[in-house]
Amino acid sequence: MIVIEDLHVTFRTERHVVQAVKGVSLHVREGEVYGLVGESGSGKSTVLRALAGLDGAWDGRMTVAGERLGKRRSGHFHRRVQMVFQDPYGSLHPRHTVDRTLSEPLKIHHFDDHDGRIRRVLREVGLDDSFRFRYPHQLSGGQRQRVAIARAIILEPRVLLLDEPTSALDVSVQAEILNLLGRLKRDLGLTMILVSHNLAVVAHMCDCMSVMRHGEVVEQLTVDQLRDGTVQEPYTRQLLLAAKGYDRAVVEELLV
Repeated sequence: MIVIEDLHVTFRTERHVVQAVKGVSLHVREGEVYGLVGESGSGKSTVLRALAGLDGAWDGRMTVAGERLGKRRSGHFHRRVQMVFQDPYGSLHPRHTVDRTLSEPLKIHHFDDHDGRIRRVLREVGLDDSFRFRYPHQLSGGQRQRVAIARAIILEPRVLLLDEPTSALDVSVQAEILNLLGRLKRDLGLTMILVSHNLAVVAHMCDCMSVMRHGEVVEQLTVDQLRDGTVQEPYTRQLLLAAKGYDRAVVEELLV
């Protein structure tokens, strides 16, 4: 479904040139959830933004469902590929109701039966009609992220790009959103790329993953290898140890 080969993303200012992504390649099968993990600044979100068409400063080769992607994307691409962002408050217009937020993509892409589609997608994300005419400030963080997910799936895409979709939420709400995404993946047959720094989230959601550091993929492995701890790269091992939380023995192992 998704092929990325030798992707480079470079940002330039008057004084500096920053290579944010350096030769990343990955293949995602249809119906798979693929994880991109690494510390902040490793380039994982930049890969997602380049794939979504939000950053044009890239070189390499990318295809979705066999379609070669250029710097400019068609309306057909944006119906096929949708993105859910990290901050559910910042990604929703503060002066737009839920109804308007969900209506806009339907108008842009010329869908019919707006009322029926909005009612249906709200049910799919676990919200009833009482949320339809509320504003973002009247919703909790989890409810806002459900609206953001509804906005993404209302166009009936085949691919969802998820940029840390639970990191801004309380731990109890994180589990609800992850379970929702898992159910939508099964019910709608979605292919997903999930960016996260949380290995527990990746282990719960993903089939395969790439570990990124300094803009490069340092290791590719299955989630079974992640769970078993059978990793090859020292950096991946450090991430696994750090995921255990504070422990004197873990800290001493990291300092070795």
